[in-house]
Amino acid sequence: MRDMGRLEGKVALITGGARGQGEAEARLFAAEGARVVVADVLEKECARVAAEIGENARAVCLDTTSEEGWEQAIRATLEAFGQLDVLVNNAGIIRTGLLENTSLDDYMAVVRVNQVGVFLGMRAVVPAMREAGGGSIVNISSTAGMEGVQGVIGYAASKWAVRGMTKTAALELGRYGIRVNSVHPGGVDTPMISAPEFNAVDKDGSYAAQPIARVGQPQEIARMVLFLASDESSYSTGSEFIADGGRLAGHDDEGIASE
Repeated sequence: MRDMGRLEGKVALITGGARGQGEAEARLFAAEGARVVVADVLEKECARVAAEIGENARAVCLDTTSEEGWEQAIRATLEAFGQLDVLVNNAGIIRTGLLENTSLDDYMAVVRVNQVGVFLGMRAVVPAMREAGGGSIVNISSTAGMEGVQGVIGYAASKWAVRGMTKTAALELGRYGIRVNSVHPGGVDTPMISAPEFNAVDKDGSYAAQPIARVGQPQEIARMVLFLASDESSYSTGSEFIADGGRLAGHDDEGIASE
C-alpha cells in the first residue's frame, strides 16, 4: 500500500497543461494522487501529456477565452471524475513591444487570454466547487503583476488584473470554502521565454543580479502551486505567493556587497 499523496482524492483542472509550467503541474499533481484534467488549445500536445500520465488524467481541448469552452471543460471533468476540487489558471501568452508601438489587437489578445480567461475559469468552477463543499483556485500571475516591466504593457496589465481578481474572488468565495490565491513567478525556463521575440535577450545576464542567480524551472513553480492546491495551505486565501529567485527583494547598491 503506497503512502497517501498530498492531493489524494482531489480532481484538478489545469489550463495551459500541454507544456511548460502547466505540464509540470499536471505531472506533479498526478504523482501526488490527484486525478488531472489537462486542458490546452494545443490538442495533440495536451493528449500526449495526459496519455503519459495514465488513467488518472484526461485531455480537454480548451480555449480559455470561450465561455462555451469552459462549460464543456467543466462538464467533461465532472463526467470523467465526478467532482472538481482544484483549478489552476495557468494558460497565458505574451506580446512584446513598447507602448507607442503596441497595437490594440496585440494588447487585447493578451488581455483575453491572461485576464478574461482567468475570470471565465474562476466563474465556471464555482458551482462544482460549491457542490463539493469547497476547493482551491490558483491563478498564475507574474512578478510583472507586482512591478512595471518595459516592453510588455499588455502582459503587465493582465497580470496586475489577475492579482486584483484573485483578492476579490477570495472575498466572495470564502463563504463556500473556496480558497483563491495567486502565484507570481519570475523568469521560468519555459517555451514562452524561448519565443523568437526574446532571441536578443541575454538570459544569463538577466538573472545574474538576483540572489538566486539563475532562471527558474517549471518544477519549482509547480511545487508552490501544489502547496496551494493541497490542504496544507488551508488558511491561505487572497494572497500572493512569489517564486522569483529574490528578484523583487530589492537592489544591492553597486559595490556595497563586496565591502
